[in-house]
Amino acid sequence: MPSLKPGTRALGVAESYTGTAGARSTLAGVVTRADRTTDGFAFADCTVGGLDGTDAIIDLYDMLDREDVRYVLLAGVAPAWYNVLDLHAIHEHVDRPVIAVTFEASSGLETALRTEFDGDELRERLDRYDTLPAREAVEVNDQTVYVRAVGLHADDAAAVVRRFTPEGGRPEPLRVARLAARAADEFVRE
Repeated sequence: MPSLKPGTRALGVAESYTGTAGARSTLAGVVTRADRTTDGFAFADCTVGGLDGTDAIIDLYDMLDREDVRYVLLAGVAPAWYNVLDLHAIHEHVDRPVIAVTFEASSGLETALRTEFDGDELRERLDRYDTLPAREAVEVNDQTVYVRAVGLHADDAAAVVRRFTPEGGRPEPLRVARLAARAADEFVRE
């Protein structure tokens, strides 16, 4: 079981976009402690319908330059209209456990990917999607979230998600990152 003191920090990454394929999606990276104190923000963007989300998340981590971050939490594995993330590449670069959290039951993305893409675009997404670890259902405050983890055993990932979720079903780093991404998105559009 990982040691999760109140000062343990996680980088939460969430996105916000309004638009169509080819547009840019705003990513917010937020450093939040297990005691709910937020002490770092960074912003990046990635292509809606592209495959540059992995690099954008790595850039967020590098921009923050925070050696005290122990975990990276991601809001999903396919932000910005199927910009499928490579969790293993993120983990390898940041040298921290990477935990992707989704909030709805799903039979997976393969059918949707096959509907929306073909040729090389489909193959690249399926190649990334096929490398993802299995989703594990995790009960958090009477809600169920779905977790994929790289660099951390599933039970330990569940403990991290629970520790960073003091109420409701959304881990605090992801809740704040989603709010920040939406605010930044609104600011850019105005």
